[in-house]
Amino acid sequence: MSDNIIQLNEELIKTELKDLVRSSVEETLNALLDKEADELVNAAKYERSANRQGYRSGHYQRNLVTTSGEVKLRVPKLKGIPFETAIIERYRRRECSVEEALIEMYLAGVSVRRVEDITEALWGTKVSPGTISNLNKKAYENIENWRNRPLDGGNYPYVFVDGIFLKRCWGGEYENVSILIAIGVNEDGYREIIGAAEGMKEDKESWKNFFIWLKSRGLQGVRLVIGDKSLGMLESISEVFPDAKYQRCTVHFYRNIFSVTPRTRVKYIAKMLKAIHAQESKEAAMEKAKQVAEELRSMKLKEAAKKLEDGIEETLTYMSFPYEHWIKIRTNNTIERLNREIRRRTKVVGTFPDGESALMLVCARLRHVAGTQWGGKRYMNMKHLEDMDSADEAAYIAG
Repeated sequence: MSDNIIQLNEELIKTELKDLVRSSVEETLNALLDKEADELVNAAKYERSANRQGYRSGHYQRNLVTTSGEVKLRVPKLKGIPFETAIIERYRRRECSVEEALIEMYLAGVSVRRVEDITEALWGTKVSPGTISNLNKKAYENIENWRNRPLDGGNYPYVFVDGIFLKRCWGGEYENVSILIAIGVNEDGYREIIGAAEGMKEDKESWKNFFIWLKSRGLQGVRLVIGDKSLGMLESISEVFPDAKYQRCTVHFYRNIFSVTPRTRVKYIAKMLKAIHAQESKEAAMEKAKQVAEELRSMKLKEAAKKLEDGIEETLTYMSFPYEHWIKIRTNNTIERLNREIRRRTKVVGTFPDGESALMLVCARLRHVAGTQWGGKRYMNMKHLEDMDSADEAAYIAG
């Protein structure tokens, strides 16, 4: 047996492999860019064709940081038509999560040196302190532009609203800051995050300013506003959107009744309350509510019965809309899920230095969610609402 021992330089092998992967990624991306250019021009390089849509005009270089390291892209320049590449677009779509991470690290008190180390570990390239500062400014600017964008999606028949409370440190004291959020369902049935703004409290002034701001950006055609009960919100809806109805979230309504109910009876009373909203019409539901209130009194739960009688009607507004929409418009679940995601992401920060910082991080997360399948999937079939309007109009003419 030979006594020769082969020694390998592990660090050198890792470096060589990394360079090999990086060069392969660079070569593949550039080949894809050229292929996309050929498809847009509808002809290969130097090809004579009657179907040609444009002409090549060289390249320009762009650096792109990947997990394999920094690669140099040779982006084709075209005459006659703009060059739009899916590769760059995919990269741009990642900006939402990158901005969110940078803001989150900044607000969490991560030092610039630590951010440099993190970016080097992720992308193989250090980000300078000046770049980090500029990226934060750019991120804030982009998020603010997104937050104040015009609402040009037409009418928004259904609008879900809610507020989420976060902690901030103000003058050495800790206090709550409220972020008001609105989700609209447009005429095509798609959900859209239409607004997020800071409100010192969930009072009438905050809600009124919030609704006025939404209206100034183009919110129109609102027929139903869904949310938890807030006197300030109720008064503001009637002032800013006088034609809109209010639907109180049934889940929050149940919790309000459970707050004055013995824990041992919560499950039984929950079944009684659900039976009310399982009725086929508003009239039947009101009749069922009377029976439930009587039974609650017989169980010596007078306060629960009073809460039921006082609030049941505003939880049945959804029954004036298409039956196919009832499950989705009788609760505020669609916005509550977003709130849970926001709390999960803001938990790492703890206390914010100010309200604007809280708003920016919340908006960064909302913007990221809006760019996922959440915003691209049809939420409702709005043809049912159109059919209901047509039937009501025909009945009015006939009457």
